[in-house]
Amino acid sequence: MIRAAECVGSHDILLVTLDSLRYDVAATALAEGCTPNLARLLPGGTWERRHAPGSFTYAAHQAIFAGFLPTPAEPGAHPRLFALRFEGSRTTGPDTAVFDAPDIVSGLFARGYHTLCIGGVGFFNKRTPLGRVLPDLFAESHWHGGFGVQARDSTAAQVGFAVERIAALELERRLFLFLNVSATHHPTRVYLPGAARESAATQAAALAYADGALPPLFAALRARGPALCILCADHGTAFGEDGYRGHRLAHPTVWDVPYAEFIQEAA
Repeated sequence: MIRAAECVGSHDILLVTLDSLRYDVAATALAEGCTPNLARLLPGGTWERRHAPGSFTYAAHQAIFAGFLPTPAEPGAHPRLFALRFEGSRTTGPDTAVFDAPDIVSGLFARGYHTLCIGGVGFFNKRTPLGRVLPDLFAESHWHGGFGVQARDSTAAQVGFAVERIAALELERRLFLFLNVSATHHPTRVYLPGAARESAATQAAALAYADGALPPLFAALRARGPALCILCADHGTAFGEDGYRGHRLAHPTVWDVPYAEFIQEAA
């Protein structure tokens, strides 16, 4: 486990959620060589299978921002990277970064971090009071239609904008950057010509697209210094298994998600 308590204050922190991405889709795409850029980043070149903290975007991100990242998919009390101080926690260890705050975003802000959200799916679009709940946790948040699920080049747009904002931040200020990748969320059939509906294949194609767009983000962070990086899905989605489609339901295709955490050293 990464010693997150020691990283806070000295490392930038990156959290990327690949919205709705299933573990089996991510693992197969990796094995088939469809995500070479992610392969170079992932510890051991593999995704870890974890259990999602919620079955749809809003619930999962509320949990994640409370320090409940996807849980290792085997029994045990697994120490967390981040936690909010409360009595009775059984997953807070000596390496856990603990905050006296209602969420890790404000906790990191209190420790001197600039907190930046690059939104993706509708729960980050700031068009309604509900769409502002999650972005408003951050000191700076951005969303426009080019970042959303209907935009074919959303990941490239998100990454390009993130790189601009990273460049504008003073070097001595630590950064907590959150990016919600919308490309892997329905509708993914646009990434697979001829596809009539969403499937594991169309989501894999969307992931391959996102893989090609992500490298400038990691290069921009590497130029600033070391970074604690977390890549994961917030939840998965069903493509007809056992009659289920979509998410916000209890099925293994929704609960099993890919996860990776690692330290990216400075350039």
